[in-house]
Amino acid sequence: MRRWIKVSVVAAAVLGVGGWIAEPYVQDWAVARSACDGALPQDAVRQLVPEDAHLGSAESRRSETLGSFTCRVTVDGKRGWLIDMEAYTRRDDQDRTYMTVFPQEGTAPQAPLPDGLPGFVDRFGSVQLVLACPDLGRDADGRRRTLLVRTSLSRSADSGVPGAAYRTAVSFANTASGKLGCGAKPLRAPARDAVPPDPQDSEDAPEAVELARAGKGACGWAARAGLPEDGGWHVVNGMNDAAPTGYCTLSMGSPGSERDDTGSGQGGHRMLLLAWYGDWSNRLTAGSGNGERRSSTATARCDGESANFALVADDDIPGAGEAVRRRALETFAKDQAVRRNCTGLRFF
Repeated sequence: MRRWIKVSVVAAAVLGVGGWIAEPYVQDWAVARSACDGALPQDAVRQLVPEDAHLGSAESRRSETLGSFTCRVTVDGKRGWLIDMEAYTRRDDQDRTYMTVFPQEGTAPQAPLPDGLPGFVDRFGSVQLVLACPDLGRDADGRRRTLLVRTSLSRSADSGVPGAAYRTAVSFANTASGKLGCGAKPLRAPARDAVPPDPQDSEDAPEAVELARAGKGACGWAARAGLPEDGGWHVVNGMNDAAPTGYCTLSMGSPGSERDDTGSGQGGHRMLLLAWYGDWSNRLTAGSGNGERRSSTATARCDGESANFALVADDDIPGAGEAVRRRALETFAKDQAVRRNCTGLRFF
């Protein structure tokens, strides 16, 4: 009996010393476990913490009435926040987010998400996910209700850990859907260990392929657009059929290292074809206050809301005058309309 008591005392002493040594790691575990009402995968959160730091705290706010759920996770010391997340079901909040990431004519850098995730990476490097909310029905204007979820990582985050950022974003989106009454079909993180690209870094841009290799993907229409055969055209596919935005870049000659407005990493002569889905995008094709639309744009109706398309091109592309550009826009918009089951396509 005395031997067991002695062993217990020694074990308690060892655990006490071990607990003192591991206290920062215990805090990491506790913060990761409770962060965002338990919405985040603990292993992924801990992977995002820089090697020389530990988690500090986590704060979250949720209001089903206001359709919002926000969360911020910090690291210790003066490093500030590590992960910042927002989820909104109200249109005003969503429109404000879109206005921030797509100013002016909507040509801000963006990047597609992998494996058909419904969203995109915005110009700030944040992962934006858009989920349909069947349990919320439609709004007063007959538009289906959606959930917009933004996940941002600070510069100090170890965002290069494969898969960690996407697992965190998807887990938060799924939890937000449940807590805000959205009822969205649960998302799955990419099967491969992907890392979110930086839309402002040309090295993270999708691969440019020769026009003949464009295939049947979302930018495969370019092979049917009647581009000058001697132009050495290359195509960058920045589309995702589940996302509210995307682009195709057509560049003349060999791919260059100069970044274009979308972050596609193409130099030389370029034509940029853009698509935006949702009434929020109407402002991107509006004219200069006279009620008219910008030229080289198109519009359609998709799932009860507006879709807008636009072409932005260099002025001096050899052999690609107004007729060629017009044909490129028409081919692009028609292809998108078929893919999204849109009606009422009009060109301006």
